[in-house]
Amino acid sequence: MLTRQVGRLGHQSSVVMFGAASLGSVTQKEADESISFALQRGVNHFDTAASYGEAELRMGPWMPRVRSDIFLATKTGERTKEQAKAQIYRSLERLQTDYIDLLQLHAVGTVEELDKCTAKGGALEAVLEAKAEGIVKAIGITGHGHMAPVTHLEAIRRFPFDTVLLPLNYYLYSLPDYRTAFDALVEEAGQQDTAVRVIKAIAKGPWGEQQERTYATWYEPFDRQEVIDACVHFVLSFQGVAGFASAGDIHLFPKIVDAVERYGSMSNEEATRILSAISGYSSPFGASTSIA
Repeated sequence: MLTRQVGRLGHQSSVVMFGAASLGSVTQKEADESISFALQRGVNHFDTAASYGEAELRMGPWMPRVRSDIFLATKTGERTKEQAKAQIYRSLERLQTDYIDLLQLHAVGTVEELDKCTAKGGALEAVLEAKAEGIVKAIGITGHGHMAPVTHLEAIRRFPFDTVLLPLNYYLYSLPDYRTAFDALVEEAGQQDTAVRVIKAIAKGPWGEQQERTYATWYEPFDRQEVIDACVHFVLSFQGVAGFASAGDIHLFPKIVDAVERYGSMSNEEATRILSAISGYSSPFGASTSIA
């Protein structure tokens, strides 16, 4: 399994993170099989969130056995200090652990949401207190939407977040404004040694209104192996990207891991040929707006 360093944290992480949104609505048996597969294939970075349904509960039974062997990240979507602190303690209980390697402020995709988190009495204060108590080791921020790169650039200018987690795929990067903003974020993150981690690598676009939803993901994912290989190649070709989270469906995870294990066997030109020829490829967030 290919690894890259998570910024200044020093952890050598598997480039594919186990995206535990996939465990939100599965049985414990299904979760166990997926987690076991991940561990057997060398995945050592698990990323979950308090808002991912039953995901933290499904992961909890594993922690007494594997806690020292993995990098464990979770998230709070609360915006006030009081509510965020309560949610952090709840996550510790559900995950059956006494510390989190990375606690992330979740779904901060606009400057307005960032303002809420960083205001006096905001969620960031709760995470800082948790870090002082030793129950949180590092602090990150995540976000969806077309404004995420701009927002996260402002975030790391305001506070030295250890990590950012935001969307990246071939289509999003083809949008001029998104590309410019993402590149600016990667440059600043590199100067600060902040780890850039990405999501939505294999997102094709929104589900159609009349389309049968064949996966648990809220967007339509790619599921053909050759296309997944190209998507994974694309995001990992960014040397400033420490890793990416797998899609939110356990049935896609083996294909994503297989693609990672083959990384390097496909050329940039071949990946571009495959991805540029896809019909119906679009942003999972709908029509883009100017982010300049």
